[in-house]
Amino acid sequence: MALQLHDELTEAWLGAAVAAPSIHNTQPWRFRVHDDMIDVRADPDRHLRFLDRDRRSMLLSTGAAVFNLRLAMALDGRLPVLQSFPADGLTVARIKPGRVGTPGPDLRALGTALFRRHTNRGPYARAAVPARVINELRVAAAIEGAELTVLDGVRSDALLALIATADAAQRHNPAYRRELATWTAADPHRRDGIPAHLIGPRDRDGRLPLRDFGLLSAGPDRPAVPFEPRPQLLVLSSRTDSRSARVRAGQALQRVLLSATVRGLATQPMTQVLEVPRLRRAMADPADPWFPQMILRIGYGMPVPGSRRRDWSEVITTP
Repeated sequence: MALQLHDELTEAWLGAAVAAPSIHNTQPWRFRVHDDMIDVRADPDRHLRFLDRDRRSMLLSTGAAVFNLRLAMALDGRLPVLQSFPADGLTVARIKPGRVGTPGPDLRALGTALFRRHTNRGPYARAAVPARVINELRVAAAIEGAELTVLDGVRSDALLALIATADAAQRHNPAYRRELATWTAADPHRRDGIPAHLIGPRDRDGRLPLRDFGLLSAGPDRPAVPFEPRPQLLVLSSRTDSRSARVRAGQALQRVLLSATVRGLATQPMTQVLEVPRLRRAMADPADPWFPQMILRIGYGMPVPGSRRRDWSEVITTP
């Protein structure tokens, strides 16, 4: 099957890929269509040089785009073939449409969430997520080779303390504040970054260490509301911490997020602690050598709109 730019099917697949989540909505990806395959490439111009020094979050983000591309192909009846990761430093995956196949009900359900999945920075209900739903999310991660750990109250409290430590250190760092300002600038024409209407309210009681995207741009009338007192936290981990493992973790993350959306769950990353190397190492369990890649807050929240995305035509690289 030869792929061509401006082919209707290829455009639809790329449109699904760019709907993936990314750190600060930087959308750090580019795509190259050639022969019968699509390369997914990292875009170093959109790398957060302070917050993401080792490019871990950039690789997770591109991995999420890889999963969306795979899913879109499968939904159109072409089983995606994911080739090994080339070693040129930018291409993270090469995907080609394989043999004809009918997507199963699980994939079709994920497809309904492709454009409904949004990060929800608001308060969640106190209702606990049922164990059967949590197990579905764990299975979703395992399918992509990752592990999803549900934290109990004690471990959640310990992790929240580490997140608060990391958040405080970042807030007071001038380099962090400059980078945050770049991606929260109030420009109504932007199709990336975090717009003002998606920053979310402040925690009235100051207990939940959420990243404050309104730190530099929100006005004094930004509301402060009560959040859930005991957030439900999940940790997504990979067996190794290699470049390819991070891309795989990004695919696992997206499958988890879409699965959560199907089940009516709200989700929000809480990654400050993962962005400080010494604190990320403090999370590791010597008896269980998995590497933490993402921390998710999940629950039931009011629906929120999504952030804007660049058009697929803006992220194409000519072979």
